[in-house]
Amino acid sequence: MDGRDWGTFLLPYEQTVEELKVKFKTMRSELKKREEYAPIEFVTGRVKKISSILDKAKRLNVAMEDLETGIEDIAGIRIMCQFVEDIRRVAQYIRNRKDLKVLYEKDYITNYKESGYRSFHMIVEYPVQTAFGQKPVLAEIQIRTLAMNFWATIEHSLNYKYRDSLPAEMRLRLKKAAEAAFVLDNEMSSIREEILTAQRSFEDDSNLVSDTLKLIHQLYFYHKVSEAIDAQRRFNEIWEQRDLAAMKGLLDEVKSTVKQAKKDIDPELDDEV
Repeated sequence: MDGRDWGTFLLPYEQTVEELKVKFKTMRSELKKREEYAPIEFVTGRVKKISSILDKAKRLNVAMEDLETGIEDIAGIRIMCQFVEDIRRVAQYIRNRKDLKVLYEKDYITNYKESGYRSFHMIVEYPVQTAFGQKPVLAEIQIRTLAMNFWATIEHSLNYKYRDSLPAEMRLRLKKAAEAAFVLDNEMSSIREEILTAQRSFEDDSNLVSDTLKLIHQLYFYHKVSEAIDAQRRFNEIWEQRDLAAMKGLLDEVKSTVKQAKKDIDPELDDEV
């Protein structure tokens, strides 16, 4: 083992992980605003532990001076999706990006591993701007469903426990669990539209409630205290009855009151609330 400063060596990888996490989370937010549905459920990232880097270097026969090019997943990003169909859509978004370069892909969904492992991997080169200039860093992006991720997390933990020598019975049970996860993903895909409709409905209802409460609070700002108290009372009654049509009516009324309050203060103010 060489006497390298591992803290300094890992700095570009840590920066890569943090920057890519922010970029993919931003992508998720933008897609949700533009299309009301984001194929990305959530994003995680990690830098490989030193012990894992050394183990992999030994397993792959990678020399210490070749770690930056010989081990491609020191920086790792995981993008979780609700549905299998979303995985290839996310992969295409990544291919279209100009701030990184896709070197190659490994499709373990179509060509899943013998163990049952399923995921879509993309090896990318990401240019990190360090204090001493730009540095290209290799990173692995794994795109998978929640079910795939659950299985892979358990399998990884068991492999660590048994040092990659899983008992035959354990391997068989894990393979059966992988098939069950695959069936689950297929079932979820078959009712995808119903799930998305229900999720959109829930989000619309949540936004309706939060928008109403925000506007009621604004009434106090414009010194419409009695109106605010009355609106809050009505809100509580409507909320108890879960009457969303009535909630929409209350929102429109409060919005109109706030708009008028603004005009009373300054007739030149924009009508929009």
